[in-house]
Amino acid sequence: MTISPLLPVYNRAEPVFTHGEGAWIFADDGRRFLDCVAGIATNGLGHAHPRLVAALTEQAGKLWHISNIFRIPGQERLAEKITAATFADTVFFANSGAEAIECALKMARKYHAAKGHPERIDIIGFAGSFHGRSYAAVNASGNATYLDGFGPRLPGYVQLNVDAMPALLAAIAAPTTAAVIVEPVQGEGGARALSGEWLQTVRRACTEAGALLIYDEVQSGMGRTGKLFAHQWFDDAAPDIMAIAKALGGGFPVGACAASEQAASGMGVSAHGSTFGGNPLAMAVANEAFDLIAAPGFLDNTLAVAALLRAGLEDLARRYPQLIVDVRGKGMLIGVKLTGNNREFMAMAREKLLLVAGGGDNCVRLLPPLNLSEAEADEALARFAATLDLAGERWAKQAA
Repeated sequence: MTISPLLPVYNRAEPVFTHGEGAWIFADDGRRFLDCVAGIATNGLGHAHPRLVAALTEQAGKLWHISNIFRIPGQERLAEKITAATFADTVFFANSGAEAIECALKMARKYHAAKGHPERIDIIGFAGSFHGRSYAAVNASGNATYLDGFGPRLPGYVQLNVDAMPALLAAIAAPTTAAVIVEPVQGEGGARALSGEWLQTVRRACTEAGALLIYDEVQSGMGRTGKLFAHQWFDDAAPDIMAIAKALGGGFPVGACAASEQAASGMGVSAHGSTFGGNPLAMAVANEAFDLIAAPGFLDNTLAVAALLRAGLEDLARRYPQLIVDVRGKGMLIGVKLTGNNREFMAMAREKLLLVAGGGDNCVRLLPPLNLSEAEADEALARFAATLDLAGERWAKQAA
């Protein structure tokens, strides 16, 4: 067998897409799809948003790359916006969510080493979690299949169940614990939203034990749940470190690790770095995307349309109890747990010109642009219902 020129690590779906506009994306055969994947919650403002296109085009004619040995004013502007809107005091810019996670993990261990406790290396993660595909990130994630064939686990990574609070509290209090890493709303793990009580309990336990709390808001952040960041729905639940990416760049590759001054206190000159992170192109787009999403009133529409989608899906769950087990998630991060194979359902949705994402626990996820209109939400529900009809027919034949 001859390997393809493109490393075959993806099982890519048809069709081939050529261009997009807002919530719509067009295939090379002319078909027009309603995009409720949005690059996996990345195109938060839809495809080809005119202000993002203008920002990128203007910057492309000026300066692309200079490396981080020089000041990049766009980084300074965006860092000021992020710190003004969050718990954080400082920000490191990278190219992806996985890189933001890498920075967060290194920062947590460096914090304890700088305080004279190098033995505090344990990172507590959770079953069903996903933090990226780099080596440290897959060790922090709660999916053993991502480690298969890549040698032994890295030391200092512990996986627990989010429902096992006594075991979690005991682990946080252990003398070798450095940090807890958690998604306030799990994405790949099946669109599971953690409660404010859960987050607040873990926040208190970390504070009492001197451990750091890391939130992975790569998918749940930048307006996805109707707040700028998912944890902001709750008081007294802020983390010490937070990873951001996806919608931060509106589709352009950019990630960020935001931290309190205390959590970042060990990260001096040369402790971390990136060649491309925070380059002028990324910063031009991310500044514009941040301004649009954080603008007063913008997320009001997101919440209203998300409520419409949720109500419509719950109605479909009542109409199709033989196909839908549960509707879950928060805001525009919605999961629908199915009785039949979710991958088959995704393919059938494409037949109905609807794009939905996969997810753990046999879920499909709806992750549309944050500026989806009510009319587009109604159309998404109609196409989802048509897919349920098709799935019901096919799965009944398979069972016969």
